[in-house]
Amino acid sequence: MENLHINEVLKIEDANIIDVREVVEFERGTIPGAKNIPMIGLMMNSKKFLNQDDKYYIMCQAGSRSQEVCNLLDAQGFDVVNVTGGYSELNQ
Repeated sequence: MENLHINEVLKIEDANIIDVREVVEFERGTIPGAKNIPMIGLMMNSKKFLNQDDKYYIMCQAGSRSQEVCNLLDAQGFDVVNVTGGYSELNQ
């Protein structure tokens, strides 16, 4: 599993970005094209939401929740990248 800063992820064309923040956080703002799957739902039933053949960039507000989700998904065999910095560091 790799780590990549949010500003670098934005440079990747067609990045499959999953925002694991709560719905209310997501509604306040996210990055274009990101899909919201709150952390608890994703951790409880990852196979319902994700395809093991795809690569996912996992983001949150600051990077701690995304790290926890990435650790779990990586152990389950998913191809994931932890988006460091998270939404709070967007364009900083």
